[in-house]
Amino acid sequence: MSHVSIDDIEDALGQVSEIKAARVVASPEGHIQEIHVLALPAKSPKQLVRDIESTIMARFGIPVDHKKISIAQLGSDAVPQVSAPEPHQLGRPRISSITANTSGLKAAATVVLEIEGVTYTGEASGPASQTGRLRVVAQAALDALDGYTGGEYSFALEDVAIMRLGREDVAVSCIALVSPLGEQSFAGSALVRQSDNDSIVRATLDAINRRVGFLTTT
Repeated sequence: MSHVSIDDIEDALGQVSEIKAARVVASPEGHIQEIHVLALPAKSPKQLVRDIESTIMARFGIPVDHKKISIAQLGSDAVPQVSAPEPHQLGRPRISSITANTSGLKAAATVVLEIEGVTYTGEASGPASQTGRLRVVAQAALDALDGYTGGEYSFALEDVAIMRLGREDVAVSCIALVSPLGEQSFAGSALVRQSDNDSIVRATLDAINRRVGFLTTT
């Protein structure tokens, strides 16, 4: 699955008419471990599972064990009407700039994100340890996201790291998202291409991209 991203698979599943939201969980090696789907009650769960298997195989050539697919269906009264508003979804953030510096024992970072045409600036500081420098970059990205959501959700950084997988360095970020629906944890990753800081921000964004929309529809 090295040439296919989790976002690609989730986007493909989102094009299935009965599916309102989809979340794919992959192993560190990139293998699909779980697929969670929220769907309208137009088809039976068994048929939806077959549709999901067929969609992923046809689009990406990846076989999926049906046991890894979990279906949650809305009640018949939850089918949206034409005039019903769309659930709020987090716009796909774009990185405008990342600034990180160390002064003595302190590290600080500023991350500017562009979301839906508007820029949001996040800042964070902390100890200037090797891990601490990575954490403040991720926390600055989350601070920028807090500015976008206006406090509707609370993001907490669980952990962040850069590790070696095969021949590649990979940034990994684990985020806890707290909403009125409870707390859920998500992980994101990004290959290190430009810099450690850039990859840390991309991994952090990968963890939460489209998750807000998923949670608000459950």
